[in-house]
Amino acid sequence: MTDRLVILDRDGVINQDSDDYIKSLDEWIPIPGSIEAIARLSHAGFRVAVATNQSGLARGLFKLEMLNAIHQRLRERVEAEGGRIELIAFCPHGPDDGCDCRKPRPGLLLEIAARFDVELASVPFIGDSLGDIQAARAAGARPWLVRSGKGERTLERLREQGMDNESRDIPIYPDLNAAATALIDTL
Repeated sequence: MTDRLVILDRDGVINQDSDDYIKSLDEWIPIPGSIEAIARLSHAGFRVAVATNQSGLARGLFKLEMLNAIHQRLRERVEAEGGRIELIAFCPHGPDDGCDCRKPRPGLLLEIAARFDVELASVPFIGDSLGDIQAARAAGARPWLVRSGKGERTLERLREQGMDNESRDIPIYPDLNAAATALIDTL
């Protein structure tokens, strides 16, 4: 067994995203195959962490207790498949708060690296947004992109902004299930 780390964004990668935020257990809906993908990563020897912006807290859309309940459900679903999420790091701040943890800043990823005592140079961060890509690069991690969630919009933005060259070195997959398969195949 290896002892490798993979970091995942939450909304749009693990569960369906919403421009109105995920505010309740009823609104937290896993993307088909994502829970099983996390379990497969665990079985393959990957340590799994999640890095997620949760500005709905700062906006007063839900309370910390609800966020904890959503994360508990996520962990339970993964554990029911025989997998494990070892850490969920989240930014509770709003976009104008100037914190270091809100993606695209690298704070959440650096926190995860410190907690696991690892260098991020070979660690994939699988996300669906430009902010995820920027955070990965700023932290020294390897950005991976999924087309689920905001992934298609992100690819379009990269094309519109003439950043196609920037995205060429980023592995792009339909969803977390496909990304997990590709990651496991590298072992």
